[in-house]
Amino acid sequence: MRAMLLTRAGAPLEAVDMAMPQPGRGELLLRVRACAVCRTDLHIVDGELPGLRPPRIPGHEIVCEAVAAGPGVEMPKAARLGVPWLGWTCGECEHCRAGRENLCDSARFTGWQVDGGFAEYVVANHRYCLPIPDCFSDAEAAPLLCAGLIGYRALAATGVAGRLGLFGFGAAAHIVTQLARHEGREVHAFVRPGDRAAASFARGLGCVWAGPSDQPGPVPLDAAILFAPVGALVPTALASVRKGGRVVCAGIHMSDIPAFPYALLWGERSLCSVANLTRRDGQEFMALAGRVPLRTSVEVLPLESANEALARLRGGAVQGALVLVP
Repeated sequence: MRAMLLTRAGAPLEAVDMAMPQPGRGELLLRVRACAVCRTDLHIVDGELPGLRPPRIPGHEIVCEAVAAGPGVEMPKAARLGVPWLGWTCGECEHCRAGRENLCDSARFTGWQVDGGFAEYVVANHRYCLPIPDCFSDAEAAPLLCAGLIGYRALAATGVAGRLGLFGFGAAAHIVTQLARHEGREVHAFVRPGDRAAASFARGLGCVWAGPSDQPGPVPLDAAILFAPVGALVPTALASVRKGGRVVCAGIHMSDIPAFPYALLWGERSLCSVANLTRRDGQEFMALAGRVPLRTSVEVLPLESANEALARLRGGAVQGALVLVP
């Protein structure tokens, strides 16, 4: 099969022909129909996440169809399945038993500890595959499997905040904006300074205000979500929320957070992170995505353009999401 392989952190992906993987016990062999490119893929390729053991195939927003089942698994009835970031958990640790499998210390993640979807085929544990709503095309559905899911969990972490700020307006933010608007929330977008295209994109999705992240917004916020992996934005976001407000950091990796005065946190403001996702998140979100219905903005590229896609993401030259198709 064709695949884009990471041979060492920091190196470009290599286009290779390799043997098709075989499903083990509890696994499915899946033909990849589309795989979105996520900022987490960029963190993995750039060596910013620990524990990477190359060679590895990145990609964890995978829309696919089952072609074979390993021992102990029946072929699924669903025509399409989604393979998300969470690839396996132990089910036995205190976190798993408490319904917080996203914090499992033994968890394996697609495209990081196990091979992902920048390929023609992928193997995945059947328990962690999600059905895809029929109303989405393959490319449209792909960003839902991480940008949508982590955005859904981050939005839930803001509680009932009526006035919401989003710092960084990429794939996740353009989905969260639609969810928040569906719930009747007011959304403010803080974009990279000088990025007028992103500001216009945000306003087109229903944001009541969109402006540069290095300047204050027009009104105090009830909560803010940071999608941009920029630690310097944490104090900025804290300064933007009112007393009792919350700032949610939604990325798996962020540059160091600079020191800031206690006054920014005082007034019962809170700062928290969102880590990974659970299968329940996936089931709830996919059902909601079809009901809203969400609309994802995607640009389709061939599989061999993975390095181009990563470079564009690194440079901030993407509106919505880039999707690779074998």
